[in-house]
Amino acid sequence: MKFPSVSSKRGRSLVAGLAAVAVLGGAAASAAAAAAPAKYRTHAEAAAQLKKAGVTWSSSGGCTNRERSDCTSFTRINKATVSGVIAFRKAGGCAVRVTGGSERGHAAGTYSHYNGYKADVALGRCVDTYITKHFKDVGERGDGARMYRSAAGNVYAREGNHWDITYYNSRV
Repeated sequence: MKFPSVSSKRGRSLVAGLAAVAVLGGAAASAAAAAAPAKYRTHAEAAAQLKKAGVTWSSSGGCTNRERSDCTSFTRINKATVSGVIAFRKAGGCAVRVTGGSERGHAAGTYSHYNGYKADVALGRCVDTYITKHFKDVGERGDGARMYRSAAGNVYAREGNHWDITYYNSRV
């Protein structure tokens, strides 16, 4: 196959087109990488950060297997979610116990537990009061859970026996 000369009009168009593909492809790859949240690879890595901050966790099945719905796992949880839980604990001064992380068994969706955006936190007088007094009541979710939005934009939904928290960022 014979390629056109770079000095010809057709050759310059080809070079310009290839350059545009390289630049746009690189930009798209960079944007995708920037959009992908940083995650903890293992349960132990995330658990160590929570423990250091005084956050506890429990599991109905006494396990940490991400593929079991009766476990509480932090495998592949977003770093912003863990930082958000820690920031919440520090801001409220409350005892915080995580009862749900990135394990299977929760509702699907982009901002889901399995995708690392959510954590369930046990109810408690201090936790409940902090959320309802410091965050804006934004109504009910489709399932009837009362929702509160923090100034940072994270959503705290009061489910039956816990708070279902969606962390869009690492702030309270």
